[in-house]
Amino acid sequence: MLTFLDPADERQEFPSVELALRQPNGLLAVGGSLSVARLEQAYRRGIFPWYGEDDPILWWSPDPRLVLFPESLKISRSLGKTLRRRVFEFSFDCAFDDVISACAELRPDSEGTWLSAEMQLAYAGFHRAGFAHSFEAWHEGRLVGGLYGVAVGRVFYGESMFHRVTDASKAALAFAVSCLSHWGYRLIDCQVYSSHLASLGAVSVPRLKFQAWIKEYAVQPQNPSAWLDAPEGFP
Repeated sequence: MLTFLDPADERQEFPSVELALRQPNGLLAVGGSLSVARLEQAYRRGIFPWYGEDDPILWWSPDPRLVLFPESLKISRSLGKTLRRRVFEFSFDCAFDDVISACAELRPDSEGTWLSAEMQLAYAGFHRAGFAHSFEAWHEGRLVGGLYGVAVGRVFYGESMFHRVTDASKAALAFAVSCLSHWGYRLIDCQVYSSHLASLGAVSVPRLKFQAWIKEYAVQPQNPSAWLDAPEGFP
């Protein structure tokens, strides 16, 4: 039975992730709000919101979980060549609103977007609170790729990425992983399986193991240099 969260009661706890449904995989709770407090509570437990524009807020904890260890990133020969040619310039937290807006744009193979105006507004607030962050790839002064996610402790929860030119999102991810590794992040959450992310080194793990890592890494203090400086000499 699903737990219904009261939007007016931010102290109401999420149920144990072990109670998440098998079908649809990982659905745990319905309702609540997208306040900073509720989002922080969710991510500290490895739970994330995902729902359609006409749906209530849905909260998820799928099993298995797709994760990427920073040291396990796979860079293809073609991407490595692109990075060495320095086709792109990179930044972080310089264009959060533009990145999330680009991630919300309709794609040729999609009928809609889960990043509604409500979701974008909520993550913009989460960004201002210091939890949500973006990485950007630029070409000739134009934003051409990037990704955003949520940082809690030493865990980075990847949410969405986009590209406007070939390899821009992959290059932005490579830069992000380099930064996160430099700052001492231990785990990058990729949520659910995709062949694209698997080709970059992400692996599926049982939810039980994922939760054990979250309990360890999400409570570790953030590196003082995190979100202040980038690693020198990238790539």
